Amino acid sequence: MDCATCGDETLLVSAPDLVAYLPGEPGTIAVCRTCLSVVPAEAEPVDDPADVAALSTGLPDDPDTALALALLVTLCESLALYRSEIEELVERIERAGVDPLSALDHLENDPSLDLALDVERRRHQLVQLLG
Repeated sequence: MDCATCGDETLLVSAPDLVAYLPGEPGTIAVCRTCLSVVPAEAEPVDDPADVAALSTGLPDDPDTALALALLVTLCESLALYRSEIEELVERIERAGVDPLSALDHLENDPSLDLALDVERRRHQLVQLLG
């Protein structure tokens, strides 16, 4: 499956703990290898969630936290629409011992990624939202 945002290949993974944050609560999510966009997928999961953590040194080693951070990248494109989901994901990421804002900065500076999210532009808004 190709990414609708950038056209690159995606990973198809099962993420039962995160599907509630996506429309339709799909059994599978697609995570772009380049821009980290996360979308529901109709296909069966064929990739290991640990593969998501391996996409960038800026992603946590824990697959669930890496997936949550990738989903945060996607939802931050629409802060007003996904406010409660973003707050929940940030809490989840923090409980795993990861600073979400620092992690977003690392992802933005990773030369192997081209995030769909403009972290610099959204950072201030995200800080206000979480404040």
